Amino acid sequence: GRVDAFVVAVGLDSDPVFGRETREAGKVLERRYNAAGRTIVLAGTDGSGPSDLPNGSPESLAEALARIAELMQPEDVLVLYSTSHGGARIGLVYHDGDEGFGFISPARLKAMLDDLGIRNRLLILSACYSGQFVAALASDTTALFTAASADRPSFGCMSENDWTFFGDALINHAMRQPVPLADAVLEAQRMIARWESGAHLNASNPQTSIGAKVRQWLDPLEAQMPQSATDPVGKPATAALENMQH
Repeated sequence: GRVDAFVVAVGLDSDPVFGRETREAGKVLERRYNAAGRTIVLAGTDGSGPSDLPNGSPESLAEALARIAELMQPEDVLVLYSTSHGGARIGLVYHDGDEGFGFISPARLKAMLDDLGIRNRLLILSACYSGQFVAALASDTTALFTAASADRPSFGCMSENDWTFFGDALINHAMRQPVPLADAVLEAQRMIARWESGAHLNASNPQTSIGAKVRQWLDPLEAQMPQSATDPVGKPATAALENMQH
């Protein structure tokens, strides 16, 4: 009867910033949600050589979700972190050099989860225009956080970065703290707003959707949360501000 989290961290682009962010996001979320042995990380290179992990792709994500669905009990929770480029009115963009290109639309991700019967969901989507997923994925038992609204880009996805703005603020800072999820998200949004304002960037406008029944699985999960913080790693996402492009 215990609520267990199953974590998937996926980088859908082989650009090294996404590989580095995905690897660390998997570690942070695994620790925060006591998911050792129930975490899958799918990512391309971290910039040091060929990837030592299965690459992130629409196909590998679908396979990972299918396996998790076999193991989950009805009270358990999927924690999905996805980082990649995003396209307006397209969705999450998949790009692996010359090996593959495609996208995951809101309708496709909704179908993946619904068809597998995964109802309890913490979904964190780090991509430009990721707010377009809110309408499709919102439900009573879903907590959904996106890096931008449906009509705005997000920032920080240069190859030399260790983090995007959203990943750095939410994963590398706020979710390392032993604070409730809602507080962590609010702090991350404030941090992003400060960075964007300081760089004279148009606000990315991150989106939040928390279903009415989320507390049924979130409260038991957060009761297991470590009560000590961990330190941020990597270069701050703001380190390359002078190279930022809209």
